[in-house]
Amino acid sequence: MDTLFSDYISDDFDSSSSRPHRRFLQDDDRDFGHERVYLLPYRWWSEAEGEGERGGEGVLYTVACNSDSDCEILLHLRKEEDRQKIRFSARQYALVPEGIWLRALKRYNDFNNAMKDFGSLSHAEDCLPDLFPLQVKIFVSWETSSLVAKISQKENVADFYEKACDIFNSAYGSVHIWDFSGQTNQFFLNDKGRLPNDSAGQPVKEVFLELQVHGLPNSMSSDGGSEMILDRSQTECSHSGSVIMNGSTDNVIPFVTETNYLRGSSYKAIRSLGLTGLQNLGNTCFMNSAIQCLAHTPKLVDFFLGDYRKEINYENPLGMNGELALAFGDLLRKLWVPGAMPIAPRIFKMKLANFAPQFSGYGQHDSQELLAFLLDGLHEDLNRVKRKPYHEVKDADGRPDEEVAEEYWRNHLARNDSIIVDLCQGQFRSTLVCPICKKVSITFDPFMYLSLPLPSTTIRTMTLTVISTDGITLPATITVTVPEQGTLTDLIGALSAFCSLRDDESLLVAEIFKNKIFRLYEDPSDLLSEIRDQDKIVAYRIQKYNEASPLVVFVQERLVENTAKERFENKLFGFPLVTRVSSISCGYDVQREFLKLIKPFLMSNEDILDEYDKDDGVHKRQSEDDELDDATNSAAIGSDADSNSGTEDDIHLSTDFEFYLQGIENVKIILNKPLPVIRRLDIVVLWSDKMLKMYDTYLLDSLPEVFKPQLFASKRMQESVSIYKCLEAFLKEEPLGPEDMWYCPTCKKPQQATKKLDLWRLPEILVVHLKRFSYNKYFKNKLETFVDFPINDLDLTTYVVHGNTRSSNRYVLYAISCHYGGLGGGHYTAFVRVSTS
Repeated sequence: MDTLFSDYISDDFDSSSSRPHRRFLQDDDRDFGHERVYLLPYRWWSEAEGEGERGGEGVLYTVACNSDSDCEILLHLRKEEDRQKIRFSARQYALVPEGIWLRALKRYNDFNNAMKDFGSLSHAEDCLPDLFPLQVKIFVSWETSSLVAKISQKENVADFYEKACDIFNSAYGSVHIWDFSGQTNQFFLNDKGRLPNDSAGQPVKEVFLELQVHGLPNSMSSDGGSEMILDRSQTECSHSGSVIMNGSTDNVIPFVTETNYLRGSSYKAIRSLGLTGLQNLGNTCFMNSAIQCLAHTPKLVDFFLGDYRKEINYENPLGMNGELALAFGDLLRKLWVPGAMPIAPRIFKMKLANFAPQFSGYGQHDSQELLAFLLDGLHEDLNRVKRKPYHEVKDADGRPDEEVAEEYWRNHLARNDSIIVDLCQGQFRSTLVCPICKKVSITFDPFMYLSLPLPSTTIRTMTLTVISTDGITLPATITVTVPEQGTLTDLIGALSAFCSLRDDESLLVAEIFKNKIFRLYEDPSDLLSEIRDQDKIVAYRIQKYNEASPLVVFVQERLVENTAKERFENKLFGFPLVTRVSSISCGYDVQREFLKLIKPFLMSNEDILDEYDKDDGVHKRQSEDDELDDATNSAAIGSDADSNSGTEDDIHLSTDFEFYLQGIENVKIILNKPLPVIRRLDIVVLWSDKMLKMYDTYLLDSLPEVFKPQLFASKRMQESVSIYKCLEAFLKEEPLGPEDMWYCPTCKKPQQATKKLDLWRLPEILVVHLKRFSYNKYFKNKLETFVDFPINDLDLTTYVVHGNTRSSNRYVLYAISCHYGGLGGGHYTAFVRVSTS
C-alpha cells in the first residue's frame, strides 16, 4: 500500500511559515474577508483555469508606464471598453484572487504529474516558477479617470524592483492587465474613491497592496518572442491526463509540454504542491490527520479554492456565522500555496472548539469523531437553505420504495443543501419489524459516513466449563461463538446445542471468583459484553424443578497451615457445586446430595493407594484410618450401586465431611436435625485430609478463563478480514438493544424490534470508519485486525439495493487517517494518494 501512496503527510513539524500575507495594511491579519492577489501571465492562467470556470469576465486595463525616476515606477491603468481591439500577446496579465490561482496551479501540477507518468515531460525542473511579492501603492487619478500604481524601490527588495521594471518597461510594447479579483474596481464604487471597508469614512488617497507575482520570465522582448506558451495546436500532448477520485473523473486540460517558455529558466520546480505539514499543537495529531485527508479531497479543494464565500450562510443558528468555513478555507489555501512551510492551525482549532467545545484544550480525541463534527460544522456554515421548511414524515403504507426514498431525499435537501451534502452524504433504507405484531416500518435516512464493525467485534469466542449434576459426568470445557453484543439467551442457546441439553434440563450460568459464585446470570437479557475475557464462567447443568425447589450451593474448604501465624486455618478451594432438588429436610439430605455431586471425582482404589504411598505419615494412626477408609469407601460404593439415592446406612458410614450453613458465623449442620425451609441453601463443606486423597481435587481447581490468548500469539499469522465482510456485518439484521427499543405504532408501546440497514444511495466521496476501539462497562480494547481494502477498485454495486442509481458504485482509496499505538497512548498520521514524481 505504501508504494502506491507515494507521499506521506506528516503533521509534526517544528518550523513555522514566514511567507508574506497579502493584506490591505489597515486590515486585521485575522480577517478572512480579503484574499491575496496574484499577477499571472494571462495566457498561462487562461489555459490552466479554463474558459468556462473564471467566474465571469474581468475588467481590462491598458497600462502606461511614464516613470521619470530611477527609484519609482508609476503605472496608469486605463479601462478598456472595446476589448476586441486588444491583440493577444505575451504582454497580457491576469490579476486573480488567491483561491482561483491555487486552483489553476493545482490543475497545472496535476497535469504535469500525469504527463510525467506517461513519460511525456523530460524536463522535471521546468514546471513552476517561484513567487515574489511587490509592495504597491494604488490611488485614483480623477483627472485622467485612471488608477495609478506606484512601485517604490524603498518599499521593495532590489531584485524584485528590477523585475518589476523589466515587466512594465514600455519599450517592450503595450501592457494589458485583466482584473478578475475585483480589487481594482473597488476604487470606482463612488466618486469619493472610498474602499467599502474604510472605517474612518474619509477618502483613501493611497492604499498599500502586496501583490504576489508568479510565472514571469526574467526579460521580455518587444516582438513578443518570449511568448509564455506557443500556439495550442503545437503544444497539446498526445495523451490527455485525468485524475480519478471516488467515482468521478476530473479532466485536466492538456497543455504545457517541454516547449514551455519556462524551460531553461532559473526558476526551480515546485514539487510539493499541497504536501504541506501541520504542526502538532499538543495532542492535535487526531485533528491534523483528518484535515490532511480533507485537504486532498479534489472537489472539496476546488470548492474552497474558488469563491466559496458566496455560499456562506450567516443566518443559520446551527452554524457559526461562517467562521468555521472561513477558517477551514483559509487553512486549506495555506496548505496549497507552493513552497509553504509547516503551518500551525491555531485559529482553525479555536473556531472548531467554538463549534464543538469537546475539542477545546489539548487532550487526546478520536479522529473520526473530529471528522464527523467538522463535516457537520462545514455543512451548517455552507448550507444554501436560509429558511428550513417543515415536512411531516409519512409512512410508506405499501408505496414503492423508489417513491418513498425520493420523497425522503427531497425533504432532506429542502433543509440541507451544501457542498458537504453534494459530495459526502448518502442514504440508508432502514427496516424495522415488530417481534409481536410483525408491523414493518421502512424509512430512508441520510448518512455522512459508514461506521463499520470488524467481524471479530461482532462474533465473540467464549470458553466455559459445563458442570453436570447427574453424579456420572465430569466437568467439560466448551468453547462457543456468540454475538459480541449478544445476551444470555444467545450464550445458553449455543451451550444447549453443543452439549445436547435435554428437555428436562436447564443451564444456570455463574461467574466464579475466589472459589465462590460471584454472580448468577439469570436474566435472559443480561449482556454478554459485561463478561470479561479474564472471567471464569461455569454453566451448571441441572434438572428442571418448580420454582419452589431450593437451590443448594456447596462451597469447598480445607485445613491449611498459616506459617505466618503458626496455626491451621480453613481456606476455600475448587469451584462450588450446585444442584436444585425437590426438597431438603435434614442434614442427611445435604450429605446425600453432596456425595452424589462429587462422585465423578472419586478416584479408583489403585489411585487411592498411590496417594497413600506418597504420604510419609501414612502409617500413623493406621488402625483408625483403615476403619474410616473402609467406612467411606463403603458409602461411595453403595452410592455407585444406586446413583439416584443412597441408603441411610450408606450415608451414616461417610462421616469425614463436615457441613456448615454459610453466614456471618458458619453453623454446623447436624445430620439428623431438620433444616430451615428456604429457597437457597449456601453450604460450606469442610474436607479432611483423607477425603482429599480419595477424590481428584485437581479437577475441582481447574477453571479456564473466558478467553486466553495464546502464549506465542505474536508468532501467529496476522488475522485478516476483507472490507466487504465488515460491510456485511454492518448490514446484517440484528435485534435492537433493551436501551434502544422502537415504539411500535400498532402495539402502542416500545418493542425490541429487529433492524436491517441497506445501502440505497451512495455519495461521491465515501467516508469509511473502521471501529477498532471497543468499549464496555469494565474495559477498553483496540483491535489490531488487518483489513484488506482494495486501493483502486472498491466495488459496492452488489450492496446497493436500489438498482436505478449511478451505473457504477466504484471507489478509489485516496486518503487514510491511521492510528498507531493503543488506547493508553498513540499517534495519528495521514496518507494521501498523489501522483508520483
